[in-house]
Amino acid sequence: MSHQNLTGARPGGAPPADRRLIAIGTITRRGGRTTTVRATSAGVTGSITAAVTR
Repeated sequence: MSHQNLTGARPGGAPPADRRLIAIGTITRRGGRTTTVRATSAGVTGSITAAVTR
């Protein structure tokens, strides 16, 4: 999963946005598979992969 650093300065000295980034995520391991889901106000992403043995 790719991550971005969104803490940089705003171009042109723009005022702060009137919203907060709210996200929730979960990782579930069942039956030899790993399911990853992440949801934000922008949408939902996820994947199902073969589970990693630990």
